[in-house]
Amino acid sequence: MEQLRFPIGRFDAKRPVSAADRPGLIEQIASAPAAFRSAVSGLDEAQLDTPYREGGWTLRQLVHHVPDSHMNAFIRFKWTLTEDVPQIKTYDEAAWATLPDVKNTPIETSLALLENVHTRWVHLLRGLDDADWARRLAHPEWGQLTLDTLLAMYAWHGRHHTAHVTALRERNGW
Repeated sequence: MEQLRFPIGRFDAKRPVSAADRPGLIEQIASAPAAFRSAVSGLDEAQLDTPYREGGWTLRQLVHHVPDSHMNAFIRFKWTLTEDVPQIKTYDEAAWATLPDVKNTPIETSLALLENVHTRWVHLLRGLDDADWARRLAHPEWGQLTLDTLLAMYAWHGRHHTAHVTALRERNGW
């Protein structure tokens, strides 16, 4: 079950991120929309409504979750760059995944949204200096995090959900 839930492993928030790591992590953010689009390409409606694991979200829910999450991440970066250790608000991801827009919005809308959010986000990320990366936000569950850690987390997040899709496709022969 652990492998199905975390196909690329769990994120390690304690792993240090160096300046040398940043370009690769930013590239992962830049390439995530295309990788995710490719992972869901050609899936039919029944396949999109298949959970990636027992008790997990459907692929359709994942397609809408990733841009929801990454829009929040983009805003968290902007808050952290413009405020002194902002206290960020979390959101109920599971509840968001059950809202009517998830069932009724074509996945293309969320795939395009993900591409556009990432375009803006990558422009922001590539313009930051070392002092910016050291800035912190206060997360209600994880405590204070630097932007370096947040970068690594969302680079992982894109790969994590892409792997949910590709692993299910492989298991089901799609």
